[in-house]
This record gives sequence, C-alpha cells and structure tokens, in this order.
Amino acid sequence: MSKSQEHNSNSVTANKDVSGGCHCGAVRFVAKVPDDTVVLTCNCSICAMTGFQHLIVKHEAFTLLSGENQLTSYKFNTQQANHLFCSICSIKSYYQPRSHPDSWSINTNCIDDFDVHNWRLERFDGQNWEQAKEQLDDT
Repeated sequence: MSKSQEHNSNSVTANKDVSGGCHCGAVRFVAKVPDDTVVLTCNCSICAMTGFQHLIVKHEAFTLLSGENQLTSYKFNTQQANHLFCSICSIKSYYQPRSHPDSWSINTNCIDDFDVHNWRLERFDGQNWEQAKEQLDDT
C-alpha cells in the first residue's frame, strides 16, 4: 500500500459519502471515503478497454444496497481479482482487486455526480503489474 493509500485508510480526516451503481440500477452501493482519497488510473488490458478508474474503499466502509443476486463474476490471468458485472446491463461498478485484498475498487464512472476535478489521480502501470505493485507498496 502506498503511503497515500495508507494515509487514506488510517487518517482521521473527514469522510464523504459516495453512492452509485450500474447502468440499469439493479446494483447500488454507498461508501464512506476519506476526503483525501486518491483515484488510481490503470493501463492494464481490462481497465484500458473499459475506462475503469479505481476508488479504493475498505470493505467495512462499503455497503451493497441492492443487486447482489444480479452480479456475475469474471476472473482471468492470476484468478485473484474478482471482476463483478451486473448480469442485466453488464456494467462493472465495483470489484475485488488483487492489489488491495482488504478493499473494493469502485469504478468512479459509476459514482453518482462524480467530478474528477475534485480528486487527485495517480497512475498505476497495470501493464507492468508486479513492478507497479512494488512501487505502490514502497511509496
């Protein structure tokens, strides 16, 4: 975990509530996110194709309101990340990343009224995942 990510999870800063979900509305969630949370942009094959931007949220700060029965899972390569798609509209609004096993990764494009200008972005080089993960842990 990077220092900025560690700071996100351990700081006593104010939290903001975010809500969102999939396109058809079957999957809905809410989460409490520290104000200084960093959004990760990734260039791995699946993120590059879908435009997924990662808002990492601890499991205990995330609540799935609806749609658990509508979620379908997709795993590839190492089989560690659990990509969860709505079986109705096919949108991945959040998933379990292998880089943060204690957290969910929320797709910022699926957050209600998300404004990228209100967030700090950091690049994650998913095409070179092992090295990028080391840098994430070391910074």
